Amino acid sequence: MTSIEPPSLKTDSADRSTVIACGTWQVQPLARPQILAQIESMLRTLPDPAALHWDLRNIKALDHIGAQILWNAWNRRFPARIDLAQQHEAFFARLQNAAAVPATKKSSGSQIIHARFSAAIHTLHQHLSGFIALIGQLVLDIARFAAQPQRGPWREISANIFRTGYQALGITALVGFLIGVVLSYLSAQQLQTFGADVYLVNILGMAIIRELGPLLAAILVAGRSGSSITAQIGVMRVTEELDAMLVMGLPHGFRLIMPRVLALAISMPLLVVWTDAMALLGGMAAASVELDLSPAYFLKELPDAVPVANYWIGIGKGFAFGILIALVACHFGLRIEPNTESLGQLTTTSVVTAITVVILADAVFAIVFKGVGFY
Repeated sequence: MTSIEPPSLKTDSADRSTVIACGTWQVQPLARPQILAQIESMLRTLPDPAALHWDLRNIKALDHIGAQILWNAWNRRFPARIDLAQQHEAFFARLQNAAAVPATKKSSGSQIIHARFSAAIHTLHQHLSGFIALIGQLVLDIARFAAQPQRGPWREISANIFRTGYQALGITALVGFLIGVVLSYLSAQQLQTFGADVYLVNILGMAIIRELGPLLAAILVAGRSGSSITAQIGVMRVTEELDAMLVMGLPHGFRLIMPRVLALAISMPLLVVWTDAMALLGGMAAASVELDLSPAYFLKELPDAVPVANYWIGIGKGFAFGILIALVACHFGLRIEPNTESLGQLTTTSVVTAITVVILADAVFAIVFKGVGFY
């Protein structure tokens, strides 16, 4: 077996202007600590390695590790004079090309902020354009459904009304009743201070029927049914059911989006009425205990305290909120990538966005109908 000649450096005995490299400059011999220490010690004794004459013709074998050691000794540039074997030129040519690549300039704080702001604007534009396209497709699907109702997805609509409406009666009743109790109890404490106990019916009726009932029902449905819709469509993306539907000629909008939007548009107004009734029942119970207002007096004064227009405003809010929640949930469900991380992330984003959109829509209702429903 042939022994490997270790790498070495030596200078001419005259003026030390020439450095001669010999041996095998490869990773195996260079990995020995003694040899590497000798080479580094020799390089440190040289006054200006890049200004010397380097003779590398006696190197028997060279690899990238050996070339990198010499290149670092030359301050990452070729020396003034060098004698190099032709088969070793490629190693130093690669190192020279790598050194010619400019270093990445570190971005300043303003550049980072601008990049993040641009990315946020781009993402927002994508979501808005996708949401508008979804609304346009929904309009076309509803027109098709109206033209041929016998071919419509009645079973899907019925199933979604059951899931988003009937199965949500329990949680909306419980939360609505408790909110009515809390609101009535706190209002009663303040009204007693001014001797205005009889105005509790006015406060509860207007607050619950016009604002709290629709908003509370919408937030609960967005968290319960909105997340369910997004997760359902997302799982269909993960399991490639959406792709299978397209192959079978079943459009997503007509079979997935439209039934869920129509179901929430039907069930949300009913849930608003149900939540209003439960909240008023809780307020009536608390008023009976705190202010000794009988339920009969409460029910007698309620129609006079709350104009009929407020009931229609609340039902209209429920209709609009249901459509918005369903559209937001379907929008994010269709954007889920076929992986579990995207499923969880966009489901959470869907709920947060739906609640935010509902609150914004409620603010729009308050501005548009600011002069309606008051005596």
